[in-house]
Amino acid sequence: MEKPLEIFQAELRVKDINDHSPVFNEREIILKIPENSPTGTAFPLSNALDLDVGSNNIQNYTISPNFHFRVITHKRSDGRKYPELVLDKELDREEEPEISLTLTALDGGSPPRYGTAQVRIEVVDINDNAPQFQQLLYKVHIPENSPVGSLVVTVSASDVDSGLYGKISYTFFQPSEDISKTLEVNPKTGEIRLRKQVDFETVLSYEVDVKATDGGGLSGKCTLLLQVVDVNDNPPEVTVSALTSPIPENSPEIVVAVFSVSDPDSGDNGKTTCSIQDDLPFLLKPSVKNFYTLVTERTLDREERAEYNITITVTDMGTPRLKTEHNITVLVSDVNDNAPAFTQTSYTLWVRENNSPALHIGSVSAIDTDAGANAQVTYSLLPTPDPLVPLASLVSINPDNGHLFALTSLDYEALRAFEFRVGATDRGSPALSSQALVRVLVADANDNAPFVLYPLQNASAPCTELVPRAAEPGYLVTKVVAVDGDAGQNAWLSYQLLKVRTARLLSERDAPKQRLVVLVKDNGEPPLSASVTLHVLLVDAEAAAAAPADPLTVYLVVALASVSSLFLFSVLVFVAVRLCRRGGAASAGRCPVAEGHFPGHLVDVSGTGTLSQSYQYELCLTRETGTNEFKVLKPILPNLSSKSIGREVEENPSFQVPFS
Repeated sequence: MEKPLEIFQAELRVKDINDHSPVFNEREIILKIPENSPTGTAFPLSNALDLDVGSNNIQNYTISPNFHFRVITHKRSDGRKYPELVLDKELDREEEPEISLTLTALDGGSPPRYGTAQVRIEVVDINDNAPQFQQLLYKVHIPENSPVGSLVVTVSASDVDSGLYGKISYTFFQPSEDISKTLEVNPKTGEIRLRKQVDFETVLSYEVDVKATDGGGLSGKCTLLLQVVDVNDNPPEVTVSALTSPIPENSPEIVVAVFSVSDPDSGDNGKTTCSIQDDLPFLLKPSVKNFYTLVTERTLDREERAEYNITITVTDMGTPRLKTEHNITVLVSDVNDNAPAFTQTSYTLWVRENNSPALHIGSVSAIDTDAGANAQVTYSLLPTPDPLVPLASLVSINPDNGHLFALTSLDYEALRAFEFRVGATDRGSPALSSQALVRVLVADANDNAPFVLYPLQNASAPCTELVPRAAEPGYLVTKVVAVDGDAGQNAWLSYQLLKVRTARLLSERDAPKQRLVVLVKDNGEPPLSASVTLHVLLVDAEAAAAAPADPLTVYLVVALASVSSLFLFSVLVFVAVRLCRRGGAASAGRCPVAEGHFPGHLVDVSGTGTLSQSYQYELCLTRETGTNEFKVLKPILPNLSSKSIGREVEENPSFQVPFS
């Protein structure tokens, strides 16, 4: 079949053959006929039954040859034929009190089949009047919902005889089994009532003969035709022939179901209308003879709705109207029509430098609204267009859950940030995917100690600063410059002493060489620090002015010596010799100075670095064997940011001045 869901109507007819003979229910029929019965009187006889139909059923009745009777075949409204015995010649009991005849029923087969019954006629004397019905045909209509015991009709017959011959009793004449179960007659009153409830959908009408018999055995008959009136007592019925579930989404006009509607009632009671809910994307299309097809009106989207509960409502046109509801459930199967969607278009992750390898640094997440394998998402790192970023050695991703891991230890000072794209692919066919941007920011850690740029620290040739002995208070001795490779708070340098100034006039009693240790400390957690040592050489004013230009002065001396007069020659020689001595002392790191004990005075130490705080320390020059240093006695201002430094200053008489 090219279209298996279409409906084709066929009718099968079974052709009857003449394989049954007529059969009488009674082998012997006894009739009591008064001798004074007039000619032409008809006497009903029991009919025979033949299971065949049509022309193979009973077609004719015959009686054996005799002088008094003949048989007539009559046809009922339902097609059945029955015999009647007609008196052609008056009877005489004294001549022939009893007559025996053979009744034959013939069917229309070829060859015809037949059945026989014996008719025994007793000629009755005296009672010469048979009961007579008021109507030969009683036609009655009764609703099918009439209760058991309902009165159908009352038949009535009369007999002009008197006494026992005038007393009448009523019976059904040759009732069928169905009529015997459905109707009953009162033998005295002639009332006919229901023994069981009739059903229009089972039997449309009933026909039965009612016989009235008097005390002398004479009888008359009438016919009852009972027609059942239909009432709307049957709701419509729905029979589903085919159902398709689930149906794929994105497919138009799919036949979901094929069903038929029936109502056993008649007329308007059997006419039906069929409908479904208005808010569903389905249509009902009528097919042949009460068949319907349920189809999709448009393409369905499983992500919008995955299941439909459809109620097929069938209503008849009777009064009152009866309806039937039939529910079917239609599932929508998934098609891979939705790509995974990330919860964010871009992700920003923070990682602290010096992390341990394989550290979980964050996660990305994508959601696929499909179902089954179409919704299973796999994550991957996409190639980066920047060849300078070695993405494969920096991060990895768990393909199942989107967790990101740092493969190596990151260094803020080398790589402060990098970005890459992450892909999410489902397992549908064909597979769909999407992308998201991930930016990784490296957070700084305090892993770099401060570095002193100036003065440079050289173990072989320490830096020496020249300070004139005649320097005024506030004289700029030197400037300390330090940097920190970290960022933010980790690069804030505390206690950074940028300038060192004298606090009083220097005298000849001060040691010619002083050593000052400056400590530089950042603001990280924990803090890191570095120290620098300053050598201060006390010199005369002339030497202090000439020392910075020592190489230039030598060249000038040589140039001036060639053109100067003899008068200046002796002066220049004197100056050159003096400069050479000073230069040698400076390069050796020591200079001859006068020895002696100097009283304590004040030296101002100012810091103008990242922490702009000013501190004053009371310093004194002491004479010691080998080295002379600034000795810190106590701070004048008590707001030092480090209490530990203050305690060390007071406890250690040889503390080296901290610098930040």
